[in-house]
Amino acid sequence: MNRMRMSRPRVVMLSAAAALALLLLWHWRAGAARPADSGAGAASKAVAVDTALAGRADVPVFLEGLGTVQAFYTVTVTTRVDGELQKVAFVEGQTVNKGDLIGQIDPRPFQAALDLATAAHAKDVAQLASAQADLERYEILAPQNLASKQTLDAQHALVGQLEAQIKGDQATIENARTQLGYTTITSPIQGRTGIRRVDPGNNVHATDTGGIVTVTQVQPIACIFTLPEESLPTLSKALAAGGPVKVTAVSRDGQTELDSGTVALIDNQIDQTTGTIRVKATFANAHNTLWPGEFVNARVLVQTERNALTIPSAAIQRGPDGMFTYVVKADSTVEARPLQVGAESGSLTVIANGIQDGERVVTSNQYRLQPGARVRNNPAAAAAQPRVAKS
Repeated sequence: MNRMRMSRPRVVMLSAAAALALLLLWHWRAGAARPADSGAGAASKAVAVDTALAGRADVPVFLEGLGTVQAFYTVTVTTRVDGELQKVAFVEGQTVNKGDLIGQIDPRPFQAALDLATAAHAKDVAQLASAQADLERYEILAPQNLASKQTLDAQHALVGQLEAQIKGDQATIENARTQLGYTTITSPIQGRTGIRRVDPGNNVHATDTGGIVTVTQVQPIACIFTLPEESLPTLSKALAAGGPVKVTAVSRDGQTELDSGTVALIDNQIDQTTGTIRVKATFANAHNTLWPGEFVNARVLVQTERNALTIPSAAIQRGPDGMFTYVVKADSTVEARPLQVGAESGSLTVIANGIQDGERVVTSNQYRLQPGARVRNNPAAAAAQPRVAKS
């Protein structure tokens, strides 16, 4: 019994000593870890961003507008005479040359008209020969008073009448020959045929508006596009410089370059309703990548700025005082730097003033930043170390 009473105080004392030792050990570890924890906390508060270096490059300056592709020439092939369409000599979608046969109209009525005109001409020629022979005889007899003056004058009139009749016959023959030629329908241009509108066996008329087929010239091909009227001085200056002004036709999604050509002309007036100017460009279209009626984006190269200071366009922000960018300083904090920007080309923007070559700018997460904020590179960005390509 006495042994049990003496053991309880000893247990309590040992428990208290153990608790005190544990408390001291915890405080010691917490004190040792506090500096490291404060450093990790500071690092965790840094904003992860992508960055790029300002650099110099040759920057092409473009004007862009929405355009519609048009055939260089478009001809609706129609008949110029009435008759039965006996033959269609093309395949839909076929490329035809100038003068190639398109269709044949029944030529027999027109051949008969030509034969009739030729016969009338021959008859009148024979009558003229007889009248001229009589006139020669009357002229011999008239000085001897063997033929009256009235008879001589009448014969002169008859000869003149027959000569006029022969000229009329010749005109009739030419007209009949022309009408006969119209029965053979040929392509007036080189181009591609469309869908056939009339089948063989149908009667066609010169008054028909639909025609037999439409032929379009697609090599070369044209594009009409619009630009804001403010672009007119820049484009006019580029044209006045001499050489051709290059135009690139780009797909509507902006991903594919379809063909390259040159500016042909600027329209002679501005559309006051829209404040735009129409521009025509021509393309060789060697691979038929452009098609009449197609909508494309036209990209006009008006100049190239050589060795210009540039930064990615994603780095530029708009503030209440104008354009600015966040520049990363040596201590990994950012500074809001006002900018004077120039032309934009693709993903690059020319900087006229406000930044130096080689300075690092922030290209993402700017909405989380303010001047003096600490930043750190995203892992992918740190590995890539992006920089604007130098020329």
